[in-house]
Amino acid sequence: MAGRIEAKLQELGITLPAAVAPVANYVGTVRTGNLLVVSGQIPLKDGKVAFTGKLGESVSVEVGQQSTRLCALNVLAQVKAALGGDLDRVVRFVRLGGFIAAPASFTQHANVMNGASDLIVAVFGEAGKHTRTTIGVPSLPLDSATEVEALVEVS
Repeated sequence: MAGRIEAKLQELGITLPAAVAPVANYVGTVRTGNLLVVSGQIPLKDGKVAFTGKLGESVSVEVGQQSTRLCALNVLAQVKAALGGDLDRVVRFVRLGGFIAAPASFTQHANVMNGASDLIVAVFGEAGKHTRTTIGVPSLPLDSATEVEALVEVS
């Protein structure tokens, strides 16, 4: 029988991707005590960056939201892998960090990051409500439009 979070994912029509292996000298997650730190996840789908470019230039806010949502799906895949496949061990999402590739004139970072935040809250309910930092950056790895990292309390 699937756990309650797997059932929620199914209800939402979400299939998580496999956790992506790191592309450099780091690990996808580190657990210290009851905290799981998830490395920044870019919008990879089927091994390719699905959303490239800069918000406010070649990428709209709506597409940026899709990008951060995909990043959040990749975060969930990392969490699932780190917890041996059992997402019910998530106690709560403590924090999400969002990086938005954009020119200095772009100011809609928070709206873009809602793609990730809305997904986490939809899946985890109250336990998904988190603190958040969202910043604009001049560029991201592989020309990704967005990147999302997480801090998760687990059992």
